[in-house]
Amino acid sequence: MHFFWTVLFAGVALYWAVQGARSAIGMARLPWLRDANIVIREKSPLLSIIFAARDEQAKMPDALRTLLAQDYPNYEIVAVNDRSADRTLEILRELAETEPRLRVIDVEKLPPGWLGKPHGLAAGFAASRGEWLIFTDADVHFATDVLTRALSLAEAHNWDHLTLLANVEMRGFWERTAVTYFGLVFVLNTEPWQTANPRSKRFTGIGAFQLVRRAAYEAAGRHERLRLEVVDDMKLGKLIKLAGFRSGVAVAQDSVSVRWHEGLRAIVKGVTKNMFAAFNFNLALSAVMLFGVLLVSVAPFFGVFLASGWARIFAGAAVAMALLIHAATIAPTDVPVWIALTHPLGAMITCWMIIRSATVTLARGGVVWRDTFYPIEELRKGIV
Repeated sequence: MHFFWTVLFAGVALYWAVQGARSAIGMARLPWLRDANIVIREKSPLLSIIFAARDEQAKMPDALRTLLAQDYPNYEIVAVNDRSADRTLEILRELAETEPRLRVIDVEKLPPGWLGKPHGLAAGFAASRGEWLIFTDADVHFATDVLTRALSLAEAHNWDHLTLLANVEMRGFWERTAVTYFGLVFVLNTEPWQTANPRSKRFTGIGAFQLVRRAAYEAAGRHERLRLEVVDDMKLGKLIKLAGFRSGVAVAQDSVSVRWHEGLRAIVKGVTKNMFAAFNFNLALSAVMLFGVLLVSVAPFFGVFLASGWARIFAGAAVAMALLIHAATIAPTDVPVWIALTHPLGAMITCWMIIRSATVTLARGGVVWRDTFYPIEELRKGIV
C-alpha cells in the first residue's frame, strides 16, 4: 500500500511539474491587449457589437454606457432584447432615441429548436452591417480603447477570430476561492495558448468578448450551428477553427470586466446549466473530471498529513507546485495571492458544481435557461 501511494503522489507531482511549466510558458506568450500597437487607418472598417439581454435592467445600463464610449470611430451596437419581463426593452429604446449607434431588436417569442441566447445573437447578426462582429454579454464593461486595440491586434496577427481573457470581478472569500480555482482549471484544460496554433485542436471562446470577421463567421455556419449549444461561446471558437480560419487569444484583464455572479450560492446555481453541458451531457466524462480534480488538487493535501516516507515527500511536492501555479494565475488580478492557499477548498467546490450540474440536469431531464426548459435528448442532438 505504501508503494501505491508513493507512485500515485509521484504521478500527481509529475503532472503539476509538466502541466504547470507548460501553462506558465504558454500563458506568458499570450499577447496583452494593452500592448497592442494601434493601427491608424484612413478608413476604419465598421464594427458591430452584438449582445442579447434578458432581464438585465440592473447591470445593463452601466455596461452599455462603456460600449457607447469607445474611441473607435466607426461602430454600431445591436442590442437584442430576449423576451425580458423587466424594463430591459424600455431602457434600450429610451437610450436608442439619443444614441444613433444603438439599434434595438425585440424578440417576443423563441422559435422551436433554439436556445434563447444563440437565437438572440443570430437575430442581432441579421440586423448588423459590420465587416467585423463583436459578440459580448449585456453586463460586460469595456475600457474606451478596447475596439481599437482588439482590431489592431487581430489584424497584426492575421486572426479571423480573437477572444479576450477578461477580468472577473470577485468580492469576498468564497467568490475568490471558487472563481480563482475555476479559472485555474480552465487554463489547465483548455490551454488557451494553443488556440493560435493551426496544428492544435485546442480552441477558446469567451462570452465576454469575441471579435470575428464577418466572412469567417458566415463560412463557419453562424449561430445556426449553435442553436442548441449551452456553451455557445466556447463552441463558436471551435466552429471558427474547424472551418480553417485563424483564431487567437489575448489577455484583456481590466480592459474587459464582468461581475459574473454575486456570492458562492449564485455561482453554483449559475453553472448548473453549463457544467454538465461542457462535458457534452456525458456522465463518464463528468466522472473522469471529478476524479481528476480530487486526485490532483485534494488528495495531495491529505497525503502531506497522512502519508509517510517518499509518499509524503511527493505529496508535499505536488502541493507546493499546485499552490505556486494557482498563485501565478492570480498574480495578474487584484485578488490577494494568498487566496491560492484555498486551492483544495476551491477544488471541492468545483467537484460539488460538477455533481450538482449532472444531478439536477438528469433529474429534470434537461436544462432550464432563460425561463425555458430544453430536454436533454434535444440538447444532445445539437452538440457541436
